[in-house]
Amino acid sequence: MRKLVLVLGLCLSGAAWAHNCPNEMKAIDAKLATHPALSKETADKVAKLRAEGEAQHKAGKHDESMASLGEAKKLLGI
Repeated sequence: MRKLVLVLGLCLSGAAWAHNCPNEMKAIDAKLATHPALSKETADKVAKLRAEGEAQHKAGKHDESMASLGEAKKLLGI
């Protein structure tokens, strides 16, 4: 019974994590809308990571998406 509860808990937490990708993209977009002072290289890298994160999310690769989006947020200071 404990194993079943643990497995269900992990599955539900994974599903919640997967649905956070859009929120991460919104946070990045909101920060970019404020026109932060970024070098061209950093701005290009953020844009690339944001696009990769969205593509990975749409492909169902949520862990990879969260990693890409997390890196973009790190570069933006959020």
